[in-house]
Amino acid sequence: MTTRSASKPVLVDSFGWIQFFGNKAGADRYEPYLDRLESLLVPTVVLYEVLKKIYTNWGDLEAQKFLSRALRAQVVPFDEYLAIAAVQVSVTHKLAMGDAIIYATAQKFGAELVTSDPHFKNLPGVTLI
Repeated sequence: MTTRSASKPVLVDSFGWIQFFGNKAGADRYEPYLDRLESLLVPTVVLYEVLKKIYTNWGDLEAQKFLSRALRAQVVPFDEYLAIAAVQVSVTHKLAMGDAIIYATAQKFGAELVTSDPHFKNLPGVTLI
């Protein structure tokens, strides 16, 4: 695990949020990152993917808990600049659309991308946990 600076932005991808809220194995490893609300970025695609998964699998109460935490962080909208950057990232690293948007967002903000998703393995700026 890399050393974290309190001021460096961090972005936990959908995989990590779902692990955390689903109490999956290793979920506790995400808590230190998700507690850093002052430097936590939440791309709108992550908001969508995680909220849909939580509503579908765990219901309204868990969805409200997620929103309570996620909306206190910095929500990053998906705009035309991120769309263009995501295309470049997708082509270069062979990432699916959602992963490309997430990675492009992390890169734009100089954020540490924290995940357990193997699609991000060996990419610069990614911490696999």
